[in-house]
Amino acid sequence: MQNYINELNKLKENSSFRTIKNIKEKFSKYIIVDDKKMLNLSSNDYLNLSTDKDLVLEFVDKYKNKNEFILSSASARLLTGNSSEYKRLENNFSSLSSKDASLLFNTGYQCNQGVISALISKGDCIFCDKLNHASIISGLKLSQGDHFRYRHLDYDNLEKQLSEKRKNYKNALIVSESVFSMDGDIADIKKLVELKKKYNCLLMLDEAHAFGVFGDNLFGVAQENNLLDEIDIITITLGKSLASMGAICVSNRVIIDYLINKASTFIFSTALPSINIMWSNFLLEEKFKLLKEKKEKLNSLFKEVHKIYPTISSSQIIPVIIGDSLKTKNTALFMQDRGYYVLPINPPTVPLNTSRLRLSLTSDITKDEMKDFFEKLKNYAL
Repeated sequence: MQNYINELNKLKENSSFRTIKNIKEKFSKYIIVDDKKMLNLSSNDYLNLSTDKDLVLEFVDKYKNKNEFILSSASARLLTGNSSEYKRLENNFSSLSSKDASLLFNTGYQCNQGVISALISKGDCIFCDKLNHASIISGLKLSQGDHFRYRHLDYDNLEKQLSEKRKNYKNALIVSESVFSMDGDIADIKKLVELKKKYNCLLMLDEAHAFGVFGDNLFGVAQENNLLDEIDIITITLGKSLASMGAICVSNRVIIDYLINKASTFIFSTALPSINIMWSNFLLEEKFKLLKEKKEKLNSLFKEVHKIYPTISSSQIIPVIIGDSLKTKNTALFMQDRGYYVLPINPPTVPLNTSRLRLSLTSDITKDEMKDFFEKLKNYAL
């Protein structure tokens, strides 16, 4: 036990000790923590749907008498946990992406972990961006294949590794996020497609932070660049822009059938409550126009914020990199005192000496609110 205590003390000394916040309420673009109301700049609810009580009540009133309006599936999908609602949701995502098939997982973490660990076997390999999400890293570690991590967004480095190593393996997977969750920068999808074709690889793209924010059909960066047909596997979480639960993998029929039979995180998990699936379908089928309107608002906002505070970001995620963990923590507390809910992001979530405030813009925040934020911030930390 003392070893655990020592490790926790080290985290506290490095200002990297995590605690669960006392959140009392969230409404619109605001959050109440410890009785203090603040503008919420730390949410992934990019379209501000999860706190729209009128929208929730409309959904409840319309569907409360349906058989699927229940709070537990009580079983895995392959046993008795399936229903028409799940298939409807998967069909909706297949239609949005023009892909053959889709499969619902319980979380984005389980989706990425399950897909990668199932598809990559002994004699296969993975090429992975160094700043990919922990769920992707977990998947490659659980797989039986070899893995190689290329420098972040460095496609020359990726091609060097491909040219040296790809020939030694049966199957190969290139995996990248589209919008990266800590810096808000965006992968060069066209280059990734070029390399996957040149070296005969599968290409997997995690659009978790891009779905609902990019693309005419809300389907992310690949769609924005008219490259959806070139991506073999796309994963999307429903807990961000869609304000629901679960994650979707879209691909061809062969890969989806393979995952149904081989992905342990799908096979052995109790299915999500069908009420959440109904909510996702309600938003996609009946409120799609609202989603697109919110997406346009958010795009206008983050483009204005990029002018106010230029960074490497090309998205709604804005990193304010401070470096030192303690200074970052104190800066976050300073801004919270002034009514802005921002949180410090420290190693190991981000590389050493890159502690930052991660600003997560949502559609109902205004340009003036962000101008005021940066005015206050520069007096303390910038």
